[in-house]
Amino acid sequence: QVPLVESGGGLVQPGGSLRLSCAASGFTFSAYIMGWYRQAPGKERELVARITKTGGITNYADSVKGRFTISRDDAKNTVYLQMNSLKPEDTAVYSCKAESRVSARAYWGQGTQVTVSS
Repeated sequence: QVPLVESGGGLVQPGGSLRLSCAASGFTFSAYIMGWYRQAPGKERELVARITKTGGITNYADSVKGRFTISRDDAKNTVYLQMNSLKPEDTAVYSCKAESRVSARAYWGQGTQVTVSS
């Protein structure tokens, strides 16, 4: 059983929007901090956005502030990334991560490709 499965990626024009989803299974989703990361070709993986267990605190990379929004639905064991005003430099493979500061466990999804191009 794959613990995290992303969906929602695709090809979008500059200025467009996409909503990524990451569905979790096999662990107590509500007990984990959730994050979205991305890796562009030839670049290091970077944190895009993170949300705490209760959803009360979010943080974002400077490059996406004001354009991306992370949210979670613990009833559906799912974390989302709403991406608006997309730019070509947002092109990357986007992956979600679940991490527990208590148990030190972490899970990664397989990633979903986002391509921003005209």
